[in-house]
Amino acid sequence: MSELFDAVDALVASRSPLPPPAERRRLRQAHALTLDEVAAALGVRRATVGGWESGKAEPRPPEREAYARLLKQLATLYPAPQSTGAPQEDTGTAAPAAQARLTGGAAEAAATAEAEEPSAAPPAPVPHAAATRRPVPRAERAPQSSRRPTARKDAPADTPAPGDVYAHGPLLVLDADTERQVTGYGVGGLILDVPAKSLPALVEWTLTEARLGSQKLHGSGKDGDPLLVLTAAACERYGLPAVLSEAERLAGRLPEGHKVIKQLERADWQLTKRGLGPWARIYRPAHGSRRQCVQLCIPSWRALDDRAWGHAARLEPAELARVLGVYAARVMTPVGSTAVTGLQLMTALNPPTRASEPDGDGKRHREHRPGSLGTQPMDPAPCEATDGHPVLAHLPRFHVRRPDERLFEEAYDWARDLTDTECMQGHLVGLDVNLAFGAAANGAVVGLASPPVHVTSPVFDPAVPGSWLVDLSHVDLSRVKVAKQWRRLEGHLLPSPFTPTGKRPEGPAWYATPTVAYAVELGYDVAPLEAWLRRESGRFLDGWYKRLRDAYVATMTDLGVTEKLSPHQFLQAMDGYKARDPELGIVVDAVKMTVKGGIGKLQEKARGGGWKPGQAWPALARPTWRPDIRATVISRARINMHRKMLNLAAATGRYPVAVLSDCAVYAADGPSPLDVLPYGADGKTVPGSFRLGISPGMVKHEGTQSVLWGADVLEQLGADGHVANLARYIKTGEVTAKDTGE
Repeated sequence: MSELFDAVDALVASRSPLPPPAERRRLRQAHALTLDEVAAALGVRRATVGGWESGKAEPRPPEREAYARLLKQLATLYPAPQSTGAPQEDTGTAAPAAQARLTGGAAEAAATAEAEEPSAAPPAPVPHAAATRRPVPRAERAPQSSRRPTARKDAPADTPAPGDVYAHGPLLVLDADTERQVTGYGVGGLILDVPAKSLPALVEWTLTEARLGSQKLHGSGKDGDPLLVLTAAACERYGLPAVLSEAERLAGRLPEGHKVIKQLERADWQLTKRGLGPWARIYRPAHGSRRQCVQLCIPSWRALDDRAWGHAARLEPAELARVLGVYAARVMTPVGSTAVTGLQLMTALNPPTRASEPDGDGKRHREHRPGSLGTQPMDPAPCEATDGHPVLAHLPRFHVRRPDERLFEEAYDWARDLTDTECMQGHLVGLDVNLAFGAAANGAVVGLASPPVHVTSPVFDPAVPGSWLVDLSHVDLSRVKVAKQWRRLEGHLLPSPFTPTGKRPEGPAWYATPTVAYAVELGYDVAPLEAWLRRESGRFLDGWYKRLRDAYVATMTDLGVTEKLSPHQFLQAMDGYKARDPELGIVVDAVKMTVKGGIGKLQEKARGGGWKPGQAWPALARPTWRPDIRATVISRARINMHRKMLNLAAATGRYPVAVLSDCAVYAADGPSPLDVLPYGADGKTVPGSFRLGISPGMVKHEGTQSVLWGADVLEQLGADGHVANLARYIKTGEVTAKDTGE
């Protein structure tokens, strides 16, 4: 009979009545509970509770019964307010009846809030007590004359300690309800009431009361500005359009005469040259050491690119705050696209100046900081300049530079036809290198703040960064040194390490130092004809790599993929890892795009109407416009990939059939990377080759397709001697457009 009773109880629990999603959220906030606290109590993920409150999902047994019990108790403490006709602005005042309904701990909290109610405004703005990590519910606040009271001068508890100036974290996601009340969602489940009724007032509140921002990443750097993320509802609340018109989207900003921009101007706030767009900076000139600057991010204006941030723009405010908060803590507070943030991170970790020693009057001054790129932009060597750069203004119009005129260090895009032996194998397996450009940046010796020097007939020195004009066409991959031993290989089955297309060079060409050094490593002499060299050099990107590497590994660890896993365990952990916490999955992708985009920004090209070849464009004014550094990193990434393929070929006779940037495809008898990589019983594989793992430079499984699929793609897309790159489609198997190699 007890089993029947248990079955009846379970049936009742499975249909435990729940209030509507909006009421669930109201009850939780009324008791000052965070999503994390509710999730921990119920033994579920934070995102799960968020889904219940947004109506995207419904709880199931056994959590449903416990969740219903929680909401029932909260509803007793905080009954739903009675409708009184037209909606009125919430003044934060608790009616006597509401006060009478509070019992136990809730009544104690209300009494405490009333006892701490400030009575006088201080001479300087300080954060208000309501803006705390455990805010007092609105129904529990004591009566007051205005919606947001100010703190008393004699209330030291409200004044942030020296290290508490950014107590509320780096950012808030702002949302507005139907009554035009604005709520800010921060990191760790923080929820703040936002009293500002205009954009200028919002900026003022952020800088004086919100306690938002982040500590500098280097002793000589600057603190991070607070970030406000405005939902579409918050945009409308502050007089901004929920979405940009087509003309505004193409311009990337609101027109100068927009009413909100005029409001900012009247309040003496300024915008940077990019204006009020998806990412905007609102500031006043700094006085003293404290900056007055607030960053805006507007997802409904396409601030969060799907390629980097996935579905982040469609998340609920609390979930979006979590995603951006984790990214801010592990990388930095976003200041634009992931590419822009990646570039800014370089400067934040390696500032161009530092404080000097005191002079005769005891004053300190800014001076160049050794190891940095300095404060002044630098012209590249002519061979390093992109087409249209002012240093190439003397070239005829439409001139196409040859390899002996232009440095062309790019990632691989190479493919070949399958051999007869490979056609007899059943599978094509893709291997993808983790953070390939990040791993290549680690330890890269690059030029710093001195311009390049031109040298004729130089002796090659692998320790000197620069660009070298040298003929590498004599390097024969059929006979090369592998681990300092001469080996015979099927050279025609490997791409050339010296060109992105994998084709063998035909004469002198410009190469970055790592590419020429690899030719020497393979056992061949080199005789450069000329070079542009940088005598002042250093490992500028090491700190940048380490921070991004740590962010990536920490987030993957949170998703259940750790560093010290056996190959089998690693493949199992990687299976569906993003589904374990989709929000952290977004962070992983954003970190990867920060690495790739940051390196790309080192050679940002001219864009926008009105530019003509030979004219400077805005990016050239940055000290971080350094195509030579980008070339060094990409050269190292391509060489690292080739070295792994070479070592695998020498040890196993396996050769890649396609390579696209950091992905290599191999034919195999089975569908797993373990059918390609010869792991022994000791868990080790070929030294210097591909290794499965999560660390940058190691590889993961990109995807597997059948050899028949590959043959069909090659037949469909092959034309005029062109071989389709199977690495482009190996992940999903979908071929959506003709492969032009672009």
